[in-house]
Amino acid sequence: MRRTLSALALFSLLAGCASHDIDSRGYDTSGTASYYGARHHGKRTASGEPFNQHGLTAAHRSLPFGSRVLVTNLANQRSVVVRINDRGPHTRGRLIDLSRAAAEKIGMIRSGTARVRVQGLSD
Repeated sequence: MRRTLSALALFSLLAGCASHDIDSRGYDTSGTASYYGARHHGKRTASGEPFNQHGLTAAHRSLPFGSRVLVTNLANQRSVVVRINDRGPHTRGRLIDLSRAAAEKIGMIRSGTARVRVQGLSD
């Protein structure tokens, strides 16, 4: 009995540590986007690659690295396709952090944030 309880406790602990990545296919959520740029340029992202503020990339809390998503600014309907290569945003209430170049494409540099729709794309 004791062995069974120990095994169950270990399994529960390991399950809690498992990746919480979600499947990007069918992902469709709206929320607030922000962007990051020069201060992080060249620093290593969570995926291991250097951050390039001029690339079309983004940080998301749970979408798998390499996922491509369509981000649409709901105020002006401008869209950009970005690749997830980092984790974040680290600010409560934010859905996605875009690179500066991606933020420029959808017209949110001036405001710093925008209400967006994020849709997963199939590879």
